[in-house]
Amino acid sequence: MLDPSIRTKIVDDLLGAYESRKPIALPTATYPGMNIEDAYRIQEEFVRRRVAAGRCIKGYKVGLTSKPMQEMAGSSEPDFSAITDDLFLPEGDSYPMSRFFTPMIEIEIAFVMKHALKGPGVLPVDVIRATDFVLPAIELVDMRVARAPGLNIIDSVADLAFCGAVVLGANPRPLDAIDVRRVNGSVIRNGKTELTGEASAVLGNPVTSVAWLANKLGEFGVTFEPGHVILTGSFVRAMPVQAGDNIVCRFDQGLGDVEVSFV
Repeated sequence: MLDPSIRTKIVDDLLGAYESRKPIALPTATYPGMNIEDAYRIQEEFVRRRVAAGRCIKGYKVGLTSKPMQEMAGSSEPDFSAITDDLFLPEGDSYPMSRFFTPMIEIEIAFVMKHALKGPGVLPVDVIRATDFVLPAIELVDMRVARAPGLNIIDSVADLAFCGAVVLGANPRPLDAIDVRRVNGSVIRNGKTELTGEASAVLGNPVTSVAWLANKLGEFGVTFEPGHVILTGSFVRAMPVQAGDNIVCRFDQGLGDVEVSFV
């Protein structure tokens, strides 16, 4: 593991990247001894400082929920991060590319908690009981670390599991009104369908994703609180965007569209 002073420096560097809009070198390249526990401690300290500065934790995300993405990152399980309130953006608006680093679009289903949920021992049925409703969502994947050979899950975890922003749709659906495994979604760029997928690509069922995260975070003493938003993972590959792009993520089973544009 890294010396605590080095972890502190990495947190300082990541916070500095938010201000300068300049990515930092891969932490794993700069500090070859860095491991996954270091990465989660760095993430935890980063979030702690954001909360101390006046932000609040509004939810959590699961990433690397598909086997191909896990293999690409050299991982055998998903990763995760807290999401602070400033990372939630209104749908339908336009955002300057200068707000981001190298943003990519992912299409996801978000669960909104009605009751508290804490692992260990959380089963899918417990997730179903604790969920208020689900929403269509876009995750803007973004990296405060520079893309370079050797990029892996340790770099991702340290950098908020590459969460750049979240755009939630405003069309809630209760779980008993849909088959959440069979929700189909498409990513439409400038009127052209670019990607399609089914929610079953997320660990077989997005409910399983929420249960996994509740149990994992339970190891850290974390509880999902009522109102928390849980992003369950993308069921298509991440798609890069650029200035001038209008993105519509379209879901079936009554979940509807989520739209965002970049200028």
